[in-house]
Amino acid sequence: MTKNSSNIMALSPNTSNKRETVCIFGTGDFGRALGLKMIQSGYPVVFGSRSTQTSSLIPKDAEVLSHAEAAQKAAIIIIALQRQHYNFLIPLAEVLHGKVLVDVSNNLKINQYPESNAEYLSQLLPGARVVKAFNTVSAWALQSGTLDASRQVFVCGDDMEAKQMVMDIVRAVGLTPLDKGSLLAAQEIENYPLQLFPMWKFPIFLSLGLTAFFFFYCLALDVIYPYVYQNKDFSFFIVISIPNRICPILALILLALVYLPGVLAAIIQLYRGTKYRRFPDWLDKWMLCRKQLGLVALAFASVHVLYTLVIPIRSYVRWRISSHTISQALNNKTEPLNTTNAWLSDSYVALGILGFFFFFLLGITSLPSVSNNVNWREFRFVQSKLGYLTLILCTAHTLVYGGKWFLNLSLYKWYLPHAYMLSLIVPCIVLVIKFVLIFPCLDKPLTQIRQGWERNPKYSEQSNYIINKSAV
Repeated sequence: MTKNSSNIMALSPNTSNKRETVCIFGTGDFGRALGLKMIQSGYPVVFGSRSTQTSSLIPKDAEVLSHAEAAQKAAIIIIALQRQHYNFLIPLAEVLHGKVLVDVSNNLKINQYPESNAEYLSQLLPGARVVKAFNTVSAWALQSGTLDASRQVFVCGDDMEAKQMVMDIVRAVGLTPLDKGSLLAAQEIENYPLQLFPMWKFPIFLSLGLTAFFFFYCLALDVIYPYVYQNKDFSFFIVISIPNRICPILALILLALVYLPGVLAAIIQLYRGTKYRRFPDWLDKWMLCRKQLGLVALAFASVHVLYTLVIPIRSYVRWRISSHTISQALNNKTEPLNTTNAWLSDSYVALGILGFFFFFLLGITSLPSVSNNVNWREFRFVQSKLGYLTLILCTAHTLVYGGKWFLNLSLYKWYLPHAYMLSLIVPCIVLVIKFVLIFPCLDKPLTQIRQGWERNPKYSEQSNYIINKSAV
């Protein structure tokens, strides 16, 4: 008895490894690419088509039958067709009853129809078990094997067993399934491939606006002013000098804007005395795009570093050095070393190098491949503690660079401050507020609030909901 049982157990793995047949309705690019990928993963594939003649484009190990015959041979049917062609499925309702239908379609624009394509398919065939999947993967990625950028597959459906069967196929072809819940999530899943960098819009538009503002601001002070009052042509500053002013300014401002919503959220929580009330929508959206703001800031800082490295080979800089050297030789005069300026110069460079190093470290830890390998506390330490250290170093770098000009009113052209002074406004505000918030009298209640304590629980949204329900 034990021997027979062991023989059965030994044979069971071979039986379970056998893949069940999958049917694909549609012989377009995506249907063929997905069919080939599934055949390579060990699945028998049968195509349902209007024409049963085998095409050279169809994978050679796949069978081509009519829609009704193909549907009868498989429990899972992938609908690789556009929504406007779904009506041909209605006559097949009896054959498709109880089958798992996988909708892989996308639309041409966001929210093109009142309901999702998967929900529409479920309405047409109420007896079928509809699952949404594979719509975020392109035919080109399946054909070329370059699936790294689109390895994640969103899956949703009302039938748990059907959804699990589809997720098994997703894993088998080398992709990663992500359960998004019921079929109501299909609208969101179908909108996902149509979105063009949704979290990058605010950082990009903000960066472009600030770039335009500071470009014209520096153009007025560094090019137009000397031309008007001194008759000097410094128009070549537009190529390197002005960009090398704009890049560090934007890097510092955007870095400060990464941490500004955090301190604003802390102030709001202290004022409300609870963490259970939602932040304003503008603050929620701001906090969600902090990673993108930081990466754009890092890009500006990196360009600033590259511009700084080419300064010694610039014609204007070499001309100034040679003119100064010739002037000293003609006057037979040598200027002694100014140790104060030497200290300021070395400190400015050192602070910049350290600031960029930590800035680069923040950028690396924001990558999914790195952040997935650290725990929550380690990630928070890098992004928060080292983030504020980076902001302090970069702010100090800017202060040391132009601190001697701050109180010299004669250097204010058209009564306007130097552009670097404007870049210090937001970082200094963030650092001052953060410094105040670390005082024990504020830090302790803030920590308690974030751990769930409420100053006035009866005024929280949850408590109001309970009170209102009990009153009814």
